[in-house]
Amino acid sequence: MNDPILRVRGLSKHFGGVHAIENVSFDLERGEVLALAGDNGAGKSTLIKTISGVHTPNAGEIWLRGIPTTFATPREAREAGIETIYQDLALADNLDVGANVFLGRERMRRRFGLLPALDRRLMRAEAARVVETLDIAMPRLDLPVRALSGGQRQAVAIGRAIFWNAEVLIMDEPTAALGVPEQRKVVALIKSLRAAGKAVIFISHNLGDIFAVADRILVLRRGQKAGERRAAQTNDDEIVRLIVGESMQGRAG
Repeated sequence: MNDPILRVRGLSKHFGGVHAIENVSFDLERGEVLALAGDNGAGKSTLIKTISGVHTPNAGEIWLRGIPTTFATPREAREAGIETIYQDLALADNLDVGANVFLGRERMRRRFGLLPALDRRLMRAEAARVVETLDIAMPRLDLPVRALSGGQRQAVAIGRAIFWNAEVLIMDEPTAALGVPEQRKVVALIKSLRAAGKAVIFISHNLGDIFAVADRILVLRRGQKAGERRAAQTNDDEIVRLIVGESMQGRAG
């Protein structure tokens, strides 16, 4: 059996006397969507930031492609193939789609054979190719991304991750603050990523979205793993009980 693309074992992160996450373990397979669920303060953000190089863990191990790994910075995580897409998307609103896909890694050309200049045509062409693979309708690629809808902006952020060969995509509340049609587009994007063999960690408070895309659901409570279920073998009520800490027996009778 192949190793999971990502393996986390006993991961802990403390901030002074506060144990933000404590002894969290899970596996993530290629072509799988793992949902992280939990109330505010449950440790979801700390967990993904510790995996993606924002925080250094106090204990535990992270294995990527079967190799033990540590990331000192988010850039190291991105270069290794782990891309985190936060709710604010980290897009430059004044730049077009191509410039955002290549943000910080711009393609250059020689103007008149001498002067370096941005190769905007190449960047837009490459951006168009990757956006097309996501099957999302996009207006002119020379428009600033502030002119795009929420779902289209998500597609740009996801397209950037795919273009730079991310194998693990961590998506932090990608459907928050979106209308229902845009939420459906983002759900469709996540399903297309899974079909393409990408591994996705999906954080959401919306149980409808979680059950629409997740293969497995990992619930955190007060920084610890409260439970893990296959989405097809559980339901909203059980996940809510795990989130709030109410036992199955406590609800019986």
